[in-house]
Amino acid sequence: MSKTPPPESPGHKSEAERQAARRALRSAEQLRANLQRRKAQTRARREGRADEAEGLPAATPTPDQGGDKDRG
Repeated sequence: MSKTPPPESPGHKSEAERQAARRALRSAEQLRANLQRRKAQTRARREGRADEAEGLPAATPTPDQGGDKDRG
């Protein structure tokens, strides 16, 4: 009869532990990517260039919003 390794051995992880490890890796990758974007944005601002952001399109005014001149 062969012995199975005890559950606490490092080579024997539960499915929940494997999922948690995958989540942690994905989170670390996303944090690194975000840090790189923020660093690039800071460098661009320091050099006086415009941001090359792709996000937050709702933050930019559209021509029909026109500011205060349409308000009466």
